[in-house]
Amino acid sequence: AATGLALAALIALWCLLGFGLADSRVMIFGLPLWALAGTLGIWLLAILLTAMLLKFVFKDMSLSGTKEKD
Repeated sequence: AATGLALAALIALWCLLGFGLADSRVMIFGLPLWALAGTLGIWLLAILLTAMLLKFVFKDMSLSGTKEKD
């Protein structure tokens, strides 16, 4: 469920940053702001969401059928 929520957040923010900034005339390194926000911004957000999923949602589990002793 958390992974699906992260995906939905990425899609929503991609639309917002890409299409929502389309009217902006701001240029960075010769590229429009919407192009940078819709590509690099989403890429960085995906990395952040992945790190959050790894830290708070996913848990280590044994791949063997036996339990390990600490």
